[in-house]
Parts: sequence; structure tokens; C-alpha cells
Amino acid sequence: MLIGVDAHNLESNRTGVGRYLFNLLREWSFVQTYHTIEYDKFTQLKFILYFKDEIPSDIPKVSLFESKLLKVSSTAKFVHWDLPWQARKDKVDVLFCPGYVAPIFYRGKIALVLHDIIYEAHPTWFNWKSPADKIFLKWVSKKAAKKAAAIFTCSEFSKQEIIKYYRVSEKKVIVNYLAVDEILIGDKKYNFDEIKQRYKIKDKFIFFVGSLFSRRHLPETIESFYRIAREYSDYQFLIGGKNYTRPLVDIDKLIEEKNAALGNRAILRVDFIGDSDLKLLYSACAFFVWLSDYEGFGLPPLEAMSCGAPVITSDSTSLKEVAGEAALFIKNNSDAEEIYRAMKRLVEDENLRQELIRRGREQTIKFSWRDCAKKTLEVLKMI
Repeated sequence: MLIGVDAHNLESNRTGVGRYLFNLLREWSFVQTYHTIEYDKFTQLKFILYFKDEIPSDIPKVSLFESKLLKVSSTAKFVHWDLPWQARKDKVDVLFCPGYVAPIFYRGKIALVLHDIIYEAHPTWFNWKSPADKIFLKWVSKKAAKKAAAIFTCSEFSKQEIIKYYRVSEKKVIVNYLAVDEILIGDKKYNFDEIKQRYKIKDKFIFFVGSLFSRRHLPETIESFYRIAREYSDYQFLIGGKNYTRPLVDIDKLIEEKNAALGNRAILRVDFIGDSDLKLLYSACAFFVWLSDYEGFGLPPLEAMSCGAPVITSDSTSLKEVAGEAALFIKNNSDAEEIYRAMKRLVEDENLRQELIRRGREQTIKFSWRDCAKKTLEVLKMI
């Protein structure tokens, strides 16, 4: 069986789609070496990876994969013209499209990945690049979902959203959970002195990482921490992520005002945190707080748990599904008082912290890229 893969999201700076696809490819590259009963049935599969501008150097070099560079300047032209033309020419049995959209006029079999459909369910919350993009993404994504032979998504919550908004058959929507990247699997061997200096943090800090969307309630979280910092002056709050709030909330100004009232730099923010630093910060923080009104999966809380951080997150959408019984849950993300009480519990109760750390590590074991990759192949093989 020959599987074509739209691999252009692996190029340049990888977002969530690119990281998702890379983890699948890494696991698929081991198919010929596992030699287990469950993987032997996949040894006859072959993959053609289609790239737009360049073939990244870290793509696994195995005979299972053939990489083709189409050299197309426009992403839209690549997806809707060059990719389907080349896939037809190569006579692929199924075209795997991991990033929300698929070629409009392609008549072959398609397997689509919809990580979430927030742009359909809550279009005002989505970070649209342009008015045209708003129309195009919604139209193409829905059209692709209708024609796809299989739709992969990463939570039961997202599955029900897809069925609700796109009115597709429940049978063709497959829930396939994500997992923590290998580089972020936590351990206790880290040099905290260097990272403290780099981020200007002290020994005790609360942590958030991710794009700052309005649905993630950073103003309320900052207000809650401000109350904590007035009572416990040795705590700081590190926020990692760019500000995409709409309407725009001046997060930096809010931080300056709270720090001025506290008389010290208790709240810190940076635009970006790389994977190597991220692992250390997850491992070293007092606890991790990550609230959201809508997530297709919500990977940061799971990453934090894997590194031994207690987690506060939302009791909504996919987050309860992902965190299981291993977090403190906030029912009302807009209630700074409720967030403050959860923070205070973790500041004061070391036994609770240790219990959440234990539960968190147990929870992350339930999620595996190997299982995700295997389930994907099983479905692709049946299309």
C-alpha cells in the first residue's frame, strides 16, 4: 500500500501540526525494526512525503519513506494543485493530510486530521491572518471533512464538535490521542542555576506557557497570582508566550502595574521558550496553571505532568479528558477568586502537591506516540 503525506508543515518553524506529523513519522520509521506481531502487518506499507520548499534534514532516513520536493512558492497552490497532481501521478492509495485542509479537487481517497475546529465553533476567538483566510479555511476544512474517508482528531470532545458542526458520520471520525514529545519527558537531572539567571526567576515560581489567547484567561490568572504574591512574597509567576488576545489586552502593562504594586518583579513574561528550557521550567516550577475555554486536546498540562509539575487547569472541553484525576480543576475560568483558592491550596499543602505529581506521572503513561502512530496506520490500511 502506498500512502502519500502532505508534509509541508514540517518545513521551517514547526507549529503543532508539524510536531504532530514529525512524531508520527518517527514512529512509522521503526515499523521495519519492531518485528512484533502488531507491527509486522505494516511492513508492506510505503510512504511518499511531499514537501513544498525544502526537505528538512531531520526526516528519518529509512527505505519506507520517499521524499519529493515540489518547489512551490504558494502554500495554496501546493495544497490544491501540485500536491494532488503529484499524488495522482504517483498513484497513491490514500493521501494523508495532517493540517485541517485537503486538496479541493482531489478525487482519490483522503484521510484528514482536524485537531480542533475552534474556527468553526468560535470564529471570533480564532487568530485569523486575513478576512480571506477566514472564509477559505472554514470552507475548505468543511469540504475536506465531507469528502474524507477518515477523519482523525485528538479527543472525544473534538469528535463531538466535528460531528455537530460538519454533520459527518460518527463512524468515520476516529479519536487518536496525542502524547508528550520525547524531548520533554521529564527527569530530576537539571541545572536550575543557569535557567534561573536566564529568566530572572528565584526558587519558587508558578508557570504558564502557550499563546496568550483571550480564551486562556491570563488577566484573571495574573490577578489571582497577585493575591498570592501579596501573601507569599517568595513566589514568582513566569508566563511564556506571545500576546494574541482579541480585543487586545495589554498584558505587559497589566504585569507592570501588578509588579509596581508588589514592589518587585514577581510576574515575568517572555515571547518564546525553547524545548530544552521548557523541560527544565516544567520540572522546576512549584506548579503549572493553564486555563482555557476551548481546546482540542491541551498538550501543555500533559507535558507539565510528565515533568513532575502539579497542574491547575479547566474543567471543560478536552482538558478534563486529558488530565483525568491528576489536576486541580477550575469550573469558572473568569472567577479570579476560584483560581486564587486553587493556587493557595498548592502553595500551602505539600501533601497535595506530591499527590498531584504522582497522579500526573501515572496519567501521562496513558498517552503514547507509538500507540497514536499504530492506530493511524491501522485506519489508513483499512481505507
